[in-house]
Amino acid sequence: MSEAKLRGECEAKLRGDLAALCRLAAKFGWQEATANHISLAVSDDGTQFLINRRWRDFATLKASELALLDCNASDLPEDIDSTAWAIHGAIHRLVPQARCVVHLHPIYATALSCLRDPILYPVDQTSARFFKRVAIDSAYAGMADNRTEGERLAKILGKKKILMMGNHGLLSIGESAAEAFDAFYHFERAARTLMLAYGTRRKLNVLQDKMAEQTARSWESEPEFGEAFFAEMRRSLNQDYLD
Repeated sequence: MSEAKLRGECEAKLRGDLAALCRLAAKFGWQEATANHISLAVSDDGTQFLINRRWRDFATLKASELALLDCNASDLPEDIDSTAWAIHGAIHRLVPQARCVVHLHPIYATALSCLRDPILYPVDQTSARFFKRVAIDSAYAGMADNRTEGERLAKILGKKKILMMGNHGLLSIGESAAEAFDAFYHFERAARTLMLAYGTRRKLNVLQDKMAEQTARSWESEPEFGEAFFAEMRRSLNQDYLD
């Protein structure tokens, strides 16, 4: 098989994975209106990546409609949002492990991001998964629509896989669409539990650091769980739109 054909088949698979992730985001109510963006690297260095076009509903998105962008390009296509370019372009370029970048405004994680103390405390085994594993940006600076802001966010993210964007939303990364989806899904679930606990106005029963760390490592010992979860969720979708 020729190298060009192999590249084409690889891109086709990635398009299907990204379209599935977008549709799942819609299914779980994570997308805000027709904003927000999810991207998936195509090239080895991450400078070429797929991303949803401006103002497209995730619920009806097709794999063939995804845009292929190049970080080194001088001009931005008219149907690509400047904030998507600033955030995703910088992270793909500067964070090697960020093959997939999910940036959305899910209800509970966004609500948590609006608190003066936006830490996801380990109050159950799902929230404990993220114990000391979340980067927090507490300096909201308006719409992230420029290169400098994207680079600032990439620096804050560093080697972590979750970025709590204060007064804004949530961002997760992964070495695959499955990994980024799994992290995002469980963080939003954990944020929901914590926000509901806050709503009782009773004192939180936060796990001890040692137990929280032990639980987080247990999650990390079974990385294939995320791949299996994404595969099952993808099977629930209409496959006709993922090609």
